[in-house]
Amino acid sequence: MKVLGVLILILLLVAAAGAYLLLTPFGPSTETFVDIPPGTGVRGIAGSLERAGVVRSRYVFEAWHTYQHGTLKAGEYRFDHPATVREIYDRMARGDVYTISVTVPEGYNLFDIATTVQHAGLGTADAFLAAARANTALISDLSPDAKSLEGYLFPETYKFSRHATSEQMQAAMVKRFRREATSLGLTTDVARTVTMASLVEKEVRVDTERPLVAGVFVNRLAKGIPLATDPTVIYAALLDNRWRGTIYRSDLDYDSPYNTYRHTGLPPGPIASPGVAALKAAMHPAETDYLYFVADAAGHSVFSNDLKEHAEQVQAYRRASGEAPAAPAPSQTESKSPKHAVRGSASGRKRQK
Repeated sequence: MKVLGVLILILLLVAAAGAYLLLTPFGPSTETFVDIPPGTGVRGIAGSLERAGVVRSRYVFEAWHTYQHGTLKAGEYRFDHPATVREIYDRMARGDVYTISVTVPEGYNLFDIATTVQHAGLGTADAFLAAARANTALISDLSPDAKSLEGYLFPETYKFSRHATSEQMQAAMVKRFRREATSLGLTTDVARTVTMASLVEKEVRVDTERPLVAGVFVNRLAKGIPLATDPTVIYAALLDNRWRGTIYRSDLDYDSPYNTYRHTGLPPGPIASPGVAALKAAMHPAETDYLYFVADAAGHSVFSNDLKEHAEQVQAYRRASGEAPAAPAPSQTESKSPKHAVRGSASGRKRQK
């Protein structure tokens, strides 16, 4: 009986110790990361947690795993406060890994995205830009002549590991573009469509007006009239590190293939990442006779068929926005005149002489 009593006492002590180790919070009070590579077994996981000071005993973690029969997910985990073995185990069974969110809004260009990535602590903007220029094999079937991934990093909120490379992030964004393009039925003439969609994305924010704006571009292209759209001038300045925050006369005169005041046709490639609405508009432009559009006082677009009507609308826009009236452009083909532009001061920036 004495032996039995001792055994029972020992079992009770072991159970109490196990319960204490299992149910009492333990761990770091400051930020600690534990990276679990794919294929790591429970012993390796338990050992990593113990060495990092996340659990008191690897053996208790292993014992709980034996009881639970769960599947633990690989990845990097962040611990910043004491927790019980059960809580830690449940997090790893859910795959609650640590990620950093990166949001790419519609209309962001490579420079915007690179800056966002840098602010998220996922590398430098310069490294991201260099990778985007070197990584064009990702879209070689879509745009064989692409000089970068501009236009194909789809607008979305992404979640990346702290150790994600620029190449990995860009691959995820291009993958999302392909998925959306397939969903839209965009399988042919992709490069031209994305370029057109990027102009639509930068010029108008009202989804219902996007097909009309795309129709204006199509009509101007058909007639050989320069698109004369400000966002392409801005993009040309960005490419050459000349952008000063507003459009100057020298920007309008600058001889870049992206300057649609000087050159007819579409620019050589996209100038930003278009969203679904802009892609749809580029795929299905409205059939109208419109050749011009300009913003009204409410921020919507007002369309016109001829230069005289457009000039009147531009003057109305300038009055509504507090700008001094300007003389209308002398002809449809005078590409250096800002007031013959498709939208005039479409981006809300005042040009400087």
